[in-house]
Amino acid sequence: MLTVGLTGGIGAGKSEVSRLLVERGAVLIDADRIAREVVAPGTPGLTAVVAAFGEEILTGDGSLDRPRLGAIVFTDAEKLALLNSIVHPLVGARSRELEEAAAEDAVVVHDVPLLTENGLAPRYDLVIVVDASPGTQLDRLVGRRGMSEQDARARMAAQATREQRREIADIVIDNDVPLDELERRVEDVWAELVRRAADRRPAQE
Repeated sequence: MLTVGLTGGIGAGKSEVSRLLVERGAVLIDADRIAREVVAPGTPGLTAVVAAFGEEILTGDGSLDRPRLGAIVFTDAEKLALLNSIVHPLVGARSRELEEAAAEDAVVVHDVPLLTENGLAPRYDLVIVVDASPGTQLDRLVGRRGMSEQDARARMAAQATREQRREIADIVIDNDVPLDELERRVEDVWAELVRRAADRRPAQE
């Protein structure tokens, strides 16, 4: 098994890269999806978040109001740290369960938005960073996701810097490019991941 940490700044195109890797055979463990699951209605995770932030972060049906909570934490470092201290251990535990269920020869890609911020690089055999210029990130967040420029800039500022992400990368995928070029770059990266996974097998047998 080869474990890969995949990360990138908001709007860099990490989700597109993870989709392309899955098409080629990767086993994907999506930290964002797990983060939603661990705070679903009725979970201990949601109970803990409500205890920390109050009933006002719930919608009418009792589920988490993610935009409201996001508006609170992304402009306050202490509140963001508090939320992370609740959610991240739950996400980590579930991610490990899913990884253990994968085949022995799998390339397991952990899609982790805050991999850099939380010092998680040592957990993986290698780290891939999807990189884009801040201007590209901003254009995508405002143009494609409909965020206000102020909200987009606040979310970008709450994350690690571009330089910090590149520092922990074993492989950088530049995504200031059209989709067809991105696909070619991911194809090359996938070939490298398959080669590395094959190189690991004799040591495990």
